[in-house]
Amino acid sequence: MQTGLAGRTAVVTGASRGIGKAIATALAAESTNVVLVSRRQDALDAVAEELRAGYPSVGVLAKAAHVAEPAQARTCIDAAVAAFGRIDVLVNNAGTNPYFGPLVDLDLARATKTVQVNQLSVLLWTQLAWQASMAEHGGTVVNMASLGGLLTEPGVGFYNATKAAVIHLTRQLAAELAPAVRVNAIAPGIVRTQLARAIWEHHEPQLAEALPLGRIGEPVDIAAAAVFLAGEQSRWMTGQTLVVDGGAQVRARIS
Repeated sequence: MQTGLAGRTAVVTGASRGIGKAIATALAAESTNVVLVSRRQDALDAVAEELRAGYPSVGVLAKAAHVAEPAQARTCIDAAVAAFGRIDVLVNNAGTNPYFGPLVDLDLARATKTVQVNQLSVLLWTQLAWQASMAEHGGTVVNMASLGGLLTEPGVGFYNATKAAVIHLTRQLAAELAPAVRVNAIAPGIVRTQLARAIWEHHEPQLAEALPLGRIGEPVDIAAAAVFLAGEQSRWMTGQTLVVDGGAQVRARIS
């Protein structure tokens, strides 16, 4: 079965690096027009240049925005519709984790920022995409959760709490927006990204050894899952969270 993404238009937040960039690249490889969103225009322009060179037949638009700012989000969504006529895929990938430590020491400012970026932006961008295009034309939404949203872990408990909220938002939005829009999520394990660098940089051999598949994840691993959830191959899936973790929940290798 083909993905059915050729000629479609996807908006990807957090697209200037890591998982977001990998997803945008994978979608462009499917001949999908891509709207790239992150806070830094210069970083987005560099990604856009790469995509235009690699996929010259694909439309690429780079729009800087803070994903938690409603006015900036609306400007991006409006620009996407103006450029390509509609939005078929929304990938809510942008995330942040400004705090590492126990919940009892977390200050309100960093807690609020984490909720705004990781949780509320998912709702905001989905609302805007629905209002601008998806209510009329349908579409798919892919939210970036985390394996941590299904577990408890030291140090990243509040980040994980926001990702648990994303998992529930995914289920609720799937119920409310069906059948026009399918909404699913991805829960990655440890992936080689800048956001997760503090976790893997000095412990990669130990982390890899603990995983049945013997390595930590790469952004392209998550991008492949995103293309699957965005396209026709998952056409009878909604409200689900797809775990992509190298077998982390299995943990021990059995020899």
